[in-house]
Amino acid sequence: MKLETERLQLKEIGESNVEDILKIRSNEIINQFVQRNSPKNNYDALQFILTIKENTRNNQTFYWGISLKDQPNLIGTICLWNFSEDRKVAEVGYELLPDYHRKGMMSEALSAVLNFGFNDLHLQEIVAMTNKFNENSKNLLLKHEFVLEDGREDEGFPENLVFSLKK
Repeated sequence: MKLETERLQLKEIGESNVEDILKIRSNEIINQFVQRNSPKNNYDALQFILTIKENTRNNQTFYWGISLKDQPNLIGTICLWNFSEDRKVAEVGYELLPDYHRKGMMSEALSAVLNFGFNDLHLQEIVAMTNKFNENSKNLLLKHEFVLEDGREDEGFPENLVFSLKK
């Protein structure tokens, strides 16, 4: 499932992306805002890719690698996952290598994924959790008309804020 924007390709992640996934998911700047077990080596990155591929096959997630149109390497990822039982609500998650921050690229990718979520998957709501100190992410969500859900918590992640966008 490929999506395209003016500058970007959003494409399936495969085994050939091991080094890109390792670079993205072990990046210290990205990880200061994300609580996760980062891959330590290519094997860990491959295991992550295989898990994503399985979850995609089972319709548990839609997961794209983000690359510039003229480049094979991934510069980030974006996904829809954590679907509600009735498949009307999903969570969006994203990450982008710091060299590409503040250039409108994640905004392009997010627009494409929101369009896909609302128009192709017929979602009624898309939620996003972001660290309360991640100003770039908060600004991105507000730019795309997400609303901060005061009082709503990201269970187990007290540093996160919850945003939502309804169709």
